[in-house]
Formats: sequence, structure tokens, C-alpha cells
Amino acid sequence: MTETRCGFAALVGAPNAGKSTLLNRMAGAKLSIVSPKAQTTRFRVLGILIRHHTQILIVDTPGIFRPRRKLDRAMVAAAWTGSDDADVTVLLVDAKAGLDEAATAVIDRLAQSKRRVWLALNKTDLVTPQALLPLTAAIAEKLPVEHVFMISARSGSGVDDLLDKLAESLPVGPFLYPEDDMTDLPDRLLAAELVREQIFLQTHEEVPYGATVETESFAERPDGSVRVDVTIYVGRASHKAILIGEKGRRIREIGQKARLQLARLLDRPCHLFLNVKERAGWDEERARLRALGLDDNA
Repeated sequence: MTETRCGFAALVGAPNAGKSTLLNRMAGAKLSIVSPKAQTTRFRVLGILIRHHTQILIVDTPGIFRPRRKLDRAMVAAAWTGSDDADVTVLLVDAKAGLDEAATAVIDRLAQSKRRVWLALNKTDLVTPQALLPLTAAIAEKLPVEHVFMISARSGSGVDDLLDKLAESLPVGPFLYPEDDMTDLPDRLLAAELVREQIFLQTHEEVPYGATVETESFAERPDGSVRVDVTIYVGRASHKAILIGEKGRRIREIGQKARLQLARLLDRPCHLFLNVKERAGWDEERARLRALGLDDNA
């Protein structure tokens, strides 16, 4: 009988290091939402994949930054919990940004934790090869790392090497999830996240950070399709007006694109209905944080 392995690898780094793009690349599916804006991911997302008789459980964590709101504190706590629970912590550093303040803060914290850390320099296709060695050396001075990988999560370059090394290094043991599972996120949470991704992509400035999305109902229909009712909470009336748009154009566009993504992910027709509600201070509410799967005691 073939020996199997199974373990957790946490992707940790500063906002916009490319963690969600890397998770999606590794899993071969859209599991974590992605936008050019920092702090898009708000809670830990698990990607499940099998490689060389190993079930690799990839944990995408929120970017680590200096928190201000209760929501921010809960996001940062979720990131460190994801790292603490993992067999291997993969530190993702944006090779173009280098050792900036945000990356240095993460590295300093990891150095104190004495955890097993691998370094993945991401976006290496955007810098000259000569810049990579000094950057690697500067990081290694601050933090001992077991392995170093030069990757581009966007193009996929170097990602197979990282996966192969994880497959051979994770602990021997049985699979923890069914072989056809891709994530442990419930479908209703995926639906809310795909709507939130479109808010990030289609609105600007503080609007995406001032909104949260919850799935109110997720109902199977007799024809095999699903009806999904989603509420978007915003902190200000002006944000609500921006999200709805002139004659409802913006909210229709958000719904249409999120619905297509969700139907592709669930492999079935989806009927998505969006409602926007103004709710000042939602980012300090325990119920809203619990709905995001975050610890409300952070």
C-alpha cells in the first residue's frame, strides 16, 4: 500500500505579497478572492490539493499589517493563528517591494516564533535576477529559512518546485479531507466572497474597505440550480449610493460578474440577488466578524 502524507502549509506575508494568487495557482481553482488592492483577504482560506500521494492543505492568511479597527485586529490574529497551526510556514515576500516596513515587521515576528519557515520570493519576473540574491541574503540574516524558492504566482513559474518540496516534506499520515474536496469553505461563504471581490474590483478608495458581505440564504431549487440572497453592509450612505450606481447599474454589474464566477465554481446555474444596507460601525460588531469566520475577541 502506498504511503500517504498530509499536512498544513500556511502562506504568510505583508498585504499584496500575492498569497491569494499563489493559493489559487496551487489549487488550480478560484478559492481566494484577488484584487490589486491590499488587505483583500479577511480570513483564512483553505485550499486542498493532492500531489505525489500527499494531501497538501494550503492556508491563505490575511496580509499582516498594523491594525486599527476591531476587524483589522481579528484579521491579523487570523493570520498568525494560521501560521501557528501549520507544519510549514511559507513566507511570501514581494521581490519588487523588497524588505519594506511591512515585510520586515512580518519577518521580525516570525523570527521570534521559532517556527519552520520557507521563503518564497514572489513576482521575481518583475525584477532583475541580480537583485534576488542580496534580497535573499538580507532576509536570511534576520530569519533562518529552510528553503528558498523563486516564484511568480501570476505566471506559475517556480510554483511546481514549491509544491513538489511540500509533497515530500509534510508528515506521513492519512488524508484529512475527501480526495475531491478543494476547500473547506461553505458555498454560502464563497458566494459572499465573490461578491466582495467585485466590490474591490469595481469601486475605489475607501468603499471596498467600508463594506462587508453576508449570504442570507442559499437554497437548492428543484431544477438543480441555487438561489443565493446576499446582503452588502456599508458604513455610510455615500458608499451605498456608489455601490448601487446610477439607475442601479453598478450593483447589477457586481451581481452579474459574481454570479458567473459562482456558477463556474459550483458547476451549476446560480440565481444571485443582492441587497445593500447601511449599517454604521459594522466593522466593530461581533456578529459581523463572526459571520466572516473571524474571532470576535481579537
